[in-house]
Amino acid sequence: MIIAVDGPAASGKGTLARALAAHFGLNYLDTGTLYRMVALSLIQSGDDPADAMAAERAAKALDVSAFSDADLRSAEVGAAASKVAAIPEVREAVLHTQRDFAHTPPGAVLDGRDIGTIVCPDADVKLFVTASAKVRAKRRHEELSRRGEEFSLDAVLADLTERDERDAKRDIAPLKPAEDAHLLDSSDLSIEAAFKRAVAIIEAAKA
Repeated sequence: MIIAVDGPAASGKGTLARALAAHFGLNYLDTGTLYRMVALSLIQSGDDPADAMAAERAAKALDVSAFSDADLRSAEVGAAASKVAAIPEVREAVLHTQRDFAHTPPGAVLDGRDIGTIVCPDADVKLFVTASAKVRAKRRHEELSRRGEEFSLDAVLADLTERDERDAKRDIAPLKPAEDAHLLDSSDLSIEAAFKRAVAIIEAAKA
């Protein structure tokens, strides 16, 4: 069974996807982490994240065991990952890894921005999780504050807005719901409420 969970940054898709994987006994992959790893590799080597040739080299040489989750969650890495993810050669380099993971028994829940449209268009269930920009900015601001990164709420909102536009307008795998995706707006939902709604959608699809 393959469940695709797409959506913009800070929409809650990662938290939801992890909970769904645990509930249904499936593997879990945060595909955005792969792009964050490429981005951090470039930052550490002093390369420009927008440099397509450098980014492709980093993607092909990626060692997923060389990164800690804490290092990957900074605002700097997140902004660089959005640039890296817009590079076709990078997306191609990580595409096969994602598909192999998805089709490994017993199946998987993958979250990202193009799972239902590009990575796993054959997914059994597709969810597109969203929330208003202001709600997402508040969530991301709180997350960054917990890690000791001090940014104003306005700065976080501006960064998210810029990322949304870049993700939606890129030529390769733009951020958009698959035609058969179930829309889940988490703006006014608790984590528990969003989880229950998602489980109901999946159970109905399995029936």
